[in-house]
Amino acid sequence: MNNQIKAVIIDDEPLAITVLESLLKSYSNIQIVGSFSSTQGLSEQLTALAPDVVFTDIQMPGETGLDFVKSQYPMPYAVIFTTAFSDYAAEAFEFEALDYMLKPISPDRLNKAIKRLEEYLEYRSSITVEPANTENDYVYVKVDGEFQKIFFQDIHHIEAFADYVKIWVSADKRIVTLQTMRNMEAGLPKDQFIRIHRSFIIALNKIKAIQNSTIILEDGVEVPIGKNYKEAVNAILTKNRIKN
Repeated sequence: MNNQIKAVIIDDEPLAITVLESLLKSYSNIQIVGSFSSTQGLSEQLTALAPDVVFTDIQMPGETGLDFVKSQYPMPYAVIFTTAFSDYAAEAFEFEALDYMLKPISPDRLNKAIKRLEEYLEYRSSITVEPANTENDYVYVKVDGEFQKIFFQDIHHIEAFADYVKIWVSADKRIVTLQTMRNMEAGLPKDQFIRIHRSFIIALNKIKAIQNSTIILEDGVEVPIGKNYKEAVNAILTKNRIKN
């Protein structure tokens, strides 16, 4: 990858920042554009710095790194957590963290994270996704070298699958395309689709029932509701249900 990767570091421990800066300086394509000891007032600074990646600790005084990422979600940059605690990994990946590195960070472990970052940025730059056009009732996705037309009314749900997504048009028929869930979500009309899990988007008109932490679709497929998406699902219930 020839382009410079702009990086920001967030950690309340000066030594941790120094160590990570030293490790990152061995990569000629990494440019550290800022280091911060807290997330206070950081949103505007990140907008100005426009980093490609943010390395952030989790446990910090005041707002945690995880809470900051939640407040910024969906982020225009990749996030790599650097922490001494393994407890938050599942929640971190719920918000599409690119990696989760445990301290002390070894050069080999960082190298794996940088390779993943380079692959991700190269992949992201190769994809162009237009925002949803509400005047259309369809979307084009690239499948095996050609663009395939899919009508919104035919989509039941969409499932993340490694670097691909599966677009299910029935219980046993799906279309697989190289795409991110975030970009897929951006290309769908918000009044017809909702993301209910980091790995699932569903069509609102295909919902048959909602039971606790599961949505049952008309084709019988059961889709889990991620804990960070329950509020959005509850909003649908509140808006559309008949009050007792």
